[in-house]
Formats: sequence, structure tokens, C-alpha cells
Amino acid sequence: MRRVLPLPWERAGERVLFALCLASPFTASANALDEFLAFNAATKSATANFEQHVFDRAGKAVDRSSGTFAFTRPGKFRWAYEAPNKQLIVGDGARLWIHDPDLNQVTVKRMDRAISSTPAALLAGRDDITKVFTLSDGGTSEGLAWVLASPREKDTGFESVRIGLKAGTLAAMELVDALGGRTRLAFSALKPNATLSPDLFRFAPPKGADVIEEK
Repeated sequence: MRRVLPLPWERAGERVLFALCLASPFTASANALDEFLAFNAATKSATANFEQHVFDRAGKAVDRSSGTFAFTRPGKFRWAYEAPNKQLIVGDGARLWIHDPDLNQVTVKRMDRAISSTPAALLAGRDDITKVFTLSDGGTSEGLAWVLASPREKDTGFESVRIGLKAGTLAAMELVDALGGRTRLAFSALKPNATLSPDLFRFAPPKGADVIEEK
């Protein structure tokens, strides 16, 4: 039986959300961080498409998937895998719901335990980012300006996150785990400050679903 897929940010090396309440000081050069700060200061909600590629420590591609995401501050997001397998992850501000339609299984986690000190804080925006990440300039490559976010806490499941911006807009994210695995996300059709229905960030388990609640 296929197991429930972990959250995107729980496995940089397997399957892989975020905005933020930013504060100073920052310890990086101006360009990438200025763009990142400006984007997040102006963006209270957004929708986008994503394409996800997962690589092992040797750089070999081991997984590819795609879907859509949406977020609204503070602390609410929807991350939907559409291909090759469907999976829905919804953060309603208090709980995190993970629905696997193939298994008809729903996993429920407390938001504070599920996304504290994880890349989700970069988009969901529940905490001051500087409390959970150290930010630094990641330079420019592949036509993108990069910001490096390193978790302050241990045992987060990953070593670092890179956020890539193009023309001041979120374009990519890359996660590296402790074993050297890498997950790369490319975003497209991003619509900042989209008007979003509150229903997007609500979830009710389907009838007959097996509900697993993690304490």
C-alpha cells in the first residue's frame, strides 16, 4: 500500500509553502534581499502554478510533480499536487490537513508543530522570519536573484532553503536536506494579491476517509 506522502518541506529529497512577517536586521547585501523584502511587504496573498523536481545526493532526478498553490496571510495556504498523483495539503491557520485521494486517507497535524521552523513559514507568514531563519544573500544565477534561508533550529529535516526571484517576483525555491538531497520548485503564473475565497483554506474529510490525527 502506498504510504501517505510527507509534506513538501518535510523532505528535501522526496516530495515538497510560505510568505512572512519580516523584520530587520538582515545580514546580506541589498539586491536579493531588497527584492525579497519588497515582494513580501507588498504581497498579502497569491496564487501560482508550480513544477517540482527532486534529486538525490548524486544529482539524479528521482521525482517530478506539478500542481497549484495559494496562500493568504497569516498562516493559511493550499498546496495541491495534480500530476502524476493527486494530493492536497491545506493549512487553515490552526491545523494542517493532508489528503491522499488514492488511499482515501487524511492526516491532521497542528500547524504550530507541523510548520514551525520550516519553509512554510516563508509563505504562510505566522512568525517573524528572523526568529526561525537566518537570511543571507545567495547571489545571482540562472537569471534569478537568490536569498538563502537557514533554519535556526535543529532537526527540521533540511539544511537550507534558497528563494529565487525574477524581476522582484517569486520564481523558484530550492531545499537541501541533511543527506544532500535537493528539491527544486519552479513557480509560474503567479498572481500577487489575488482575491481568494476563504473556502480555499478550509477542509472537511471526505465521507468514509480514514482520518489520522497526529498529536
